[in-house]
Amino acid sequence: MRRFTSAAIEQAASLLRDGGVLAYPTEAVFGLGCDPHDRTAFERLFALKGRPYSQGVLLIAADFLQAAPYIDLTKVSAKALEQVLASWPGPNTWIFPRSAHVPEWVAGTHSGIALRITAHAPAAALCSAFGGALVSTSANPHGEPPARDLPTLERYFGARLDGVLDAELGGLDRPTVIRDALSGAIIRA
Repeated sequence: MRRFTSAAIEQAASLLRDGGVLAYPTEAVFGLGCDPHDRTAFERLFALKGRPYSQGVLLIAADFLQAAPYIDLTKVSAKALEQVLASWPGPNTWIFPRSAHVPEWVAGTHSGIALRITAHAPAAALCSAFGGALVSTSANPHGEPPARDLPTLERYFGARLDGVLDAELGGLDRPTVIRDALSGAIIRA
């Protein structure tokens, strides 16, 4: 597994553009990411996790311009969008009606798409360097606790993982809250 420092973020983004699967720090845990439009990379990521494809994943972005193409904005009221935008960037994941731009494999069996504009500097910098939103799912085999350090990543995935962005986690003690963007209802506390 290749290690990238924050100073080498362009190389980490290049690995993603070339179809790699990368672990990177998020607000609370390490996430696994890839290009959401690269089905082969996505299938490798799910094979690493041993996770059913039906579950889908969320996407993280550095800014609203990276997230907006995935949202069917015709189905989102101005008030709902205002509430979401007031919480971003930040540790808040929202489920939106998905646009036709969302690859089916990303959403799984869900009709919506979960999105977060992260305020965690390393993850946001990775999205910026990549030039778009990235898959974000916890770095762990399905059913195991998410990795919060590099030794755990190594134990879980070893050389099967293409790389890791070696930077600090964001300091939260648990993954972000997930809410429905239309109703505001909490899906995961």
